[in-house]
Amino acid sequence: MEPLVNPVRPYAWGSRTVLAALQGRPVPSPAPEAELWIGAHPADPSTVTRPDGPLSLAALVEADPAGTLGEPVARRFGARLPFLLKLLAAAEPLSLQAHPDAERARERHAAGDPNYVDPYHKPELLVAVSEFEALCGFREPALAAGLLDALAVPRLDPIVARLRAGDLRAAAAGLLGWPEQERSDLVKAVATAAGPLTGDEGYGVVGRLAGHYPDDVGVVVSLLLNHVRLRPGEAIWMPAGNLHAYLCGSGVEVMATSDNVLRGGLTPKRVDVPELLRVLRFTPLTDPLVRPGAVAPGVVSWPARAAEFRLFRADLGGDVPAVELRLDGPRTVFCLDGDVVADDGSAVALPAGAAAFGRAGRPLRLTGTGTAFIATTNLVP
Repeated sequence: MEPLVNPVRPYAWGSRTVLAALQGRPVPSPAPEAELWIGAHPADPSTVTRPDGPLSLAALVEADPAGTLGEPVARRFGARLPFLLKLLAAAEPLSLQAHPDAERARERHAAGDPNYVDPYHKPELLVAVSEFEALCGFREPALAAGLLDALAVPRLDPIVARLRAGDLRAAAAGLLGWPEQERSDLVKAVATAAGPLTGDEGYGVVGRLAGHYPDDVGVVVSLLLNHVRLRPGEAIWMPAGNLHAYLCGSGVEVMATSDNVLRGGLTPKRVDVPELLRVLRFTPLTDPLVRPGAVAPGVVSWPARAAEFRLFRADLGGDVPAVELRLDGPRTVFCLDGDVVADDGSAVALPAGAAAFGRAGRPLRLTGTGTAFIATTNLVP
């Protein structure tokens, strides 16, 4: 194992306390700290220390793909680490967004579409490590129709009718394509009407989002989506085409290494509604939660339908003084709390907030007291 130095991404929606407190730095941090990146993403890779200075993990992999990734992973994904592990700390809502499938990403990147900065898809799995709130996937259209109808905002009547007819695509397109000059009035009317309503937490979300984005129709689109509250250890899965937005909380997130994001609102960044509608999947998501399964004493894993990654959590101490995992691919190990030693023939001590990288083909042994997350690939032999 090799210890990693990992970048912190200072997005405006980040927390000033979570990452700083985890790593033992002064609280509050001077600026918002949104994500700790652990991996080889070309935009901001982790680094390893060499006698002549830091070396990016991306460069380490590129120099010896078969030796670091293993032959099967290098053959499938090339000279790049195909997964990225993050600790996300959201103090404010993130954008309403979705990700393309692999075919669309390849096609549009090759065509020079500015929405597509690389040719890869970006499925994601997020595991809450605090109370976590999100919007994830479309509700049943009849339920969404009832929520909008109860607002008694007449200009939404055509949207309600489309939902009652079961046409999520037309309803979403109607809201996302709402005339720019009329959006502020619509959001104000919806937020005012939602204020006194009870019976669904989505009404409260509308008021909070309108406080951040008073001119953004994504505030209204939020009522078409499942409102999810995760307890620590619960997870949500974001496959291609799943419209979602994180609202607040901290979580460990693993994803395919890509930056392809199609935004639909709740952001000052680029929004391309036609392309977003092209990649969205309009099938209601009746149960957004992903349940973990035990794989060994003290170890659980969440099912992921992506070849790029699989995520494990190891809880060490007491009756579980050590854990051994036989992993075929490369792996990153992140210590969330306590003190953990990661050993694949070369041991690294990891305090809370630290991470290490290990090459493919070596058994991994974890000891100590605390919680560690392990990301690796998910190729089926």
